[in-house]
Amino acid sequence: MLKCASAVCGKDLRLVLTRGAGLTQALLLGLLLVFLFSLSLDAGDRLTPQAAATMFWLASAFCQVLVFNMLYAVEEANGARLGLLLLPAPVQGVWLGKAAAGLLLLLAAQCLFVPAVFVFLAQQTGPGWPTALAGLILVDVGMAASGSLLGALSVGRAGRESLLSVVLFPLLVPLLLAGVRLTALGLLPADAPAGALAFARESAGSWLGLAAAFDALFLAAGLVLFPYVYSGED
Repeated sequence: MLKCASAVCGKDLRLVLTRGAGLTQALLLGLLLVFLFSLSLDAGDRLTPQAAATMFWLASAFCQVLVFNMLYAVEEANGARLGLLLLPAPVQGVWLGKAAAGLLLLLAAQCLFVPAVFVFLAQQTGPGWPTALAGLILVDVGMAASGSLLGALSVGRAGRESLLSVVLFPLLVPLLLAGVRLTALGLLPADAPAGALAFARESAGSWLGLAAAFDALFLAAGLVLFPYVYSGED
């Protein structure tokens, strides 16, 4: 299964990076969200860390939808879905490969969103950035696992972009809440009120545990349900 997943991941990344249009659209949408929100600030104003973290994860969530629609549209446009189903390997390898490709593309997009948050929303890193980085990885893994599963659910259906958004966003609420809280901790400056820093650090363990639990749930759901979802039937 891992060999199949590696092949699917490599194939998808090559196709996306070669064509580039869909990835560019996802990146521009995320950057546009951050930039437009910055226009609501007066000169010299600084957004609160929690509000800035919310904008970061909102941009990431919309980027995720576009990325997984793009990854599954590749086979749909060329009628290659049946070929993947006939591979001499567990079909879960397709899910895992697309999840890995989506995770790498999401991380690449966030490498642009993070500087945008610093520049446009006047943020800075604080002493809690290692915890925020761990939270970002955990939340991204859960987003990739769920996006890969539900992206297969919308394949071949009219309005699949809207369908994926409607189905995916409610399931991501706990993960996004954890991401916002943990990212806000990483944006809290060292000179923030001691009480705010202490409370954020005490609650960080709970949010990390929540993100890890949802990662396990989405990974298990993908392994069990993907063969039924990605049936190849229109």
